[in-house]
Amino acid sequence: MMLWKQGPCTAHYSTHNRYAPHPKRRIGTVAQSSNMPQTLSSLVKSFQAVPDPMQRYRQLLYLAKGLEPIDQASLNSAFKVPGCVSQVWIIPTSSDGRIYYQADSDSQLTKGLAALLVKGLSGNTPKDIISVDPEFIELLGLNTALTPSRTNGLLNMFKLMQAQASELSCDE
Repeated sequence: MMLWKQGPCTAHYSTHNRYAPHPKRRIGTVAQSSNMPQTLSSLVKSFQAVPDPMQRYRQLLYLAKGLEPIDQASLNSAFKVPGCVSQVWIIPTSSDGRIYYQADSDSQLTKGLAALLVKGLSGNTPKDIISVDPEFIELLGLNTALTPSRTNGLLNMFKLMQAQASELSCDE
């Protein structure tokens, strides 16, 4: 099992990135060409099936309860997500060519967003994680339930997870 550490292979990303939809993809449904792992695709579909924005918000809070606790000693700056309103940490490990994530936050809503990513991306290869298009964030339909800063925080968590997967693939 390999624990992620920052190094020369780490992908760089801006904490101010905004997602612009791909012109060839339909927004509002899960597209086959979106390179989403099955678990992430299933989560997106379950959020799309709920028409009420407040119910989607409650889904996030429910997901937050399912995150496994992390040893407090692991919650250090190496794993902290930059550009988030709340404090959030994402800790990757690698085993048998697959990446597994753990996450924690000081906010239940942010913890729910992190849980969604952990559940949707864990167990996939670095290549699969790196190839996921951030369009799924819009497809979740959370834009009416979340503030723009929370949505940007979700994107920052996702980009960090991709950078971690990229770094772990360099180490193998």
